[in-house]
Amino acid sequence: MSHVSEIDIVIKSLDALRAACERLGWQFVERQTTYKWYGRWVGDSPLPKNTKIEDLGKCDHAIKVPGASYEVGVVEMPDGTYALRYDLWSSGGLDAKLGKNAGFLKQAYGIEAAKIAARRKGFSCYEQVQEDGKTIELVMRRADS
Repeated sequence: MSHVSEIDIVIKSLDALRAACERLGWQFVERQTTYKWYGRWVGDSPLPKNTKIEDLGKCDHAIKVPGASYEVGVVEMPDGTYALRYDLWSSGGLDAKLGKNAGFLKQAYGIEAAKIAARRKGFSCYEQVQEDGKTIELVMRRADS
């Protein structure tokens, strides 16, 4: 069964997305034009916004996640940002790997995007994992101070 969904995040930086994938042990595949999914639309859930049935499975780049048979498609939008689409049906294995509401990917992307932005503004960055083992604090210092 097919249930293609769009992750609720706007990707503005492919560099940050690449770094997030590396951080998670996933593979970002540049210029891969299709992503693995069930392969046909069964019509029992809504399509992602601004998507036609014939566009399902098509992408500009892809993300391969070890242990999952399906992939995440990275789709360029008209405004130059990117959407992330994937088939969340359980047999594909992505839903568990991405975390609840794709939380693992969202956290990793947010961290990497913040680090890139900070470095561009002359800050050095390092991470501190809090005692709970889940919370990551980014510490940024101006390189000239």
